[in-house]
Amino acid sequence: MNRIHPAQEAARCLLCKDAPCTAACKTGDPARAVRAVRFGNMDNAAKWLESCSQVDLEAAEKACIHYDRPIRIREIAAALPKPAKAAQAQPDLAIDFCGIHCESPFFLASSAICTNYDMVARAFDAGWAGVFYKTICMQDIVEVSPRFDAVKGPEGSFSGFRNMEQLSENPVETDFDILRRLKQNYPGKVVVASIMGQTEEQWIELAKMAEAAGVDAIELNFSCPQMRMAGMGSDVGQNPELVTFYTAFVKRNVNIPVIPKMTPNLATMTQPAMAAYFAGADGISAINTIKSVTMGGEVSGKKAISGYSGKAIKPIALRFILEMSRNPVMKNLQLSGIGGIETWRDALEFIQLGCRNVQVCTAVMEYGYRIIDDLTEGLQTYMDERGVKSVDELVGEKIEEFVRPSDLDRDTMVFPTIDREVCIGCGRCYTSCSDGGHQAISFGEDRQPRIIGQKCVGCHLCRLVCPTGAIGVAKRINKR
Repeated sequence: MNRIHPAQEAARCLLCKDAPCTAACKTGDPARAVRAVRFGNMDNAAKWLESCSQVDLEAAEKACIHYDRPIRIREIAAALPKPAKAAQAQPDLAIDFCGIHCESPFFLASSAICTNYDMVARAFDAGWAGVFYKTICMQDIVEVSPRFDAVKGPEGSFSGFRNMEQLSENPVETDFDILRRLKQNYPGKVVVASIMGQTEEQWIELAKMAEAAGVDAIELNFSCPQMRMAGMGSDVGQNPELVTFYTAFVKRNVNIPVIPKMTPNLATMTQPAMAAYFAGADGISAINTIKSVTMGGEVSGKKAISGYSGKAIKPIALRFILEMSRNPVMKNLQLSGIGGIETWRDALEFIQLGCRNVQVCTAVMEYGYRIIDDLTEGLQTYMDERGVKSVDELVGEKIEEFVRPSDLDRDTMVFPTIDREVCIGCGRCYTSCSDGGHQAISFGEDRQPRIIGQKCVGCHLCRLVCPTGAIGVAKRINKR
């Protein structure tokens, strides 16, 4: 068999519903194992295949309906680490957010993934800890068709996702009745009403209706980038004065936590976030989608600017979270992180930069509520391996690692090193270094790249482009 990287092969999987590969396997669940690899749980994936014989795995592979070629299930299984010894007691994922007890930090974000009772109930049954329900307003919402577009990666998954979705189309009374029933039927789950008004009176009325429905908290949508009516959504979030007024209006009229949702469509989020803080906000949700254009996406036969989400925006979202976390004025303002969260590692990054919960949207739209399994299991495994007893211990632990560019060490460097056993001689490192770096790699007839120490500046472009992970790092040394 050829050597494969399980994660790269798993990325090809179509993640079928009622997967034929599992149906054909008598003793295990190949689909679940591949999904675990796909969502960053490689250390746990083998447990779904422990009892499978090669005959079972071959049958599963033959049953694969991939349009190109079957997923190499047997090779994935052979490359997986042995199942980790099960912890005697899984770490507890419970955490408090704005005084609200949450069974885990994993929430649905206010969006198309939570627009009615049945959807949210199924998400709760699957294991999600809470919901920021789709934004409720008093305006008549008329959506366009189609209203989604995606930028796809090599295997067809979303690199980025663009949407023209607005707010809930339900009557106000219908949505608050849904929230009331959700809280009654799922008292252990967290139900947050997201609202958006156009006037002071609308903000206050919606907030009072939300509190009367029994929700745990209210999110103020100051951030939707595609509202067709002026004075709503990101029009508010870009104006610190309006953020102050509307936050204060709501805070004076309800007794439950109030959480403004910030727009990223500005140079800095600190000013509107501080405005919300001084108006009495209990927390901040960030970020909403980024205004964008994709040339292939048409809406009603025309093109328009709308919101961009998905994996592509995660670094931008983390930047905004870090800036707010490091602001000493807002140290008591709790954060809910949003933006490109797909795996437990993504969620962990937001938590380590100061978030006490995370909200997921695009990944659910693409893969369904089922991703909660790998979010929770992955985070628990990580905590168990580190000996971390609670999510609280992880909150903000990486903030101090970030410094200003002027504080970075510029007197030392780290050379890349090449593992000859892993290198396959493709020459990618040579090409990138030659045309985008410092011409510090040679590549001869033996197809073996070699670092030219006199030219190498330690930028590590070669390590980033290596498809097999053959390039690592040496010890940090003083520059010559």
